[in-house]
Amino acid sequence: MSTTQSERLRELLEPLVTSQGLDLEEIAVDSVGRKRVLRVVVDSDTGADLDRIADVSRALSAKLDETDAMGEGAYDLEVGTPGAERPLTEHRHYVRAVDRLVKFQLSEGGELVARILRVDDEGLDVEVPGIKGRKATARRLAFPDIDRARVQVEFNRKDRNEKEEEA
Repeated sequence: MSTTQSERLRELLEPLVTSQGLDLEEIAVDSVGRKRVLRVVVDSDTGADLDRIADVSRALSAKLDETDAMGEGAYDLEVGTPGAERPLTEHRHYVRAVDRLVKFQLSEGGELVARILRVDDEGLDVEVPGIKGRKATARRLAFPDIDRARVQVEFNRKDRNEKEEEA
């Protein structure tokens, strides 16, 4: 049985989010001054455009209006997608990050920045970029070897730009 407000809200809202073809990634209730803000983060394998976000926001708002899940006080509902540098915490997050550069905190200590090439049930195949003209190297990471992982923002990816120019 759920005990926290976030858990109760998840139980209430997750079926609605799922019915819209999205995953409920995060739910949080924060106090901002005198106001409360309910933040709902959704995503899918194909991403979530503004129309899908608006649709799920309307559905969540209607559901919340017909229940007392947020209590009597006023609150703002914010529905969005994970940020560009989102942490990877679920298997599906790693799948969605294929071909992205990720910073890994390793269980054995240290960190690694590498591009995810492939994901399976046991772990990931990654490509560690070469430094100072050296070739990139392949490496296998098992999920237990990863403490934390976060997608990195790339503004000027050379190999992608070169492929686009060749096409």
